[in-house]
Amino acid sequence: MDIQEARKNVIEQQIRPWGGLNVRANQALSDIPRENFVPEKYQKLVFADIEIPLNESDKMLSPKIEGRILDSLNLQGDEDILEVGTGSGYLTSVLAKLSKSVTSIEIEHDLYVKAKKNIEELKLNNTSLINEAFDCSNFQVEQFDTIIIGSALPNIEDDLKKLLKVGGKLFVVVGSKNQMHATLVSRETELLWNSKSLFETHLEFMKGHEPPIQFSF
Repeated sequence: MDIQEARKNVIEQQIRPWGGLNVRANQALSDIPRENFVPEKYQKLVFADIEIPLNESDKMLSPKIEGRILDSLNLQGDEDILEVGTGSGYLTSVLAKLSKSVTSIEIEHDLYVKAKKNIEELKLNNTSLINEAFDCSNFQVEQFDTIIIGSALPNIEDDLKKLLKVGGKLFVVVGSKNQMHATLVSRETELLWNSKSLFETHLEFMKGHEPPIQFSF
């Protein structure tokens, strides 16, 4: 595989046609070596248009979803970011290239350890990784310019929206098992948030935040 050609192709054939048009973001996606974050058994699928498994339940986002996330956020380089779901650490590393700082939370210890190692090897010094379940109450005295939720939620709680600074943006996939929408929430004032549906997609629910099972009789 010609890695450099593959990097170019993933931008031109997957990310840009699906709406990932942010030049600065696409450059960062190319600069961070995606192959460093993909499990060895899936190396032949590094640049495939799929979610690559990391373990029995967690997956890397597909390249086109990563591109749309970054395009919608339009990062300028001075943002303090909260990422929920470090996963492989690839998107974390891309975010680090595009922002002032990234705080990333991962509930799975094995993923946290691998991501931390891979990020450290790239000598990115503006990331902070946390190995714990996500809880808004842990950030009551801290707010962020940008929040990215790497899994789905059944709804967007007020406590999550309040973690945004005024002028900040939140990307999250929200909805039911059968109907989910990627959503961008912008905080306009201390008391006003606007939500915009971006596109339909599907992600697994955040662990510990799954909707209750509905029984029918």
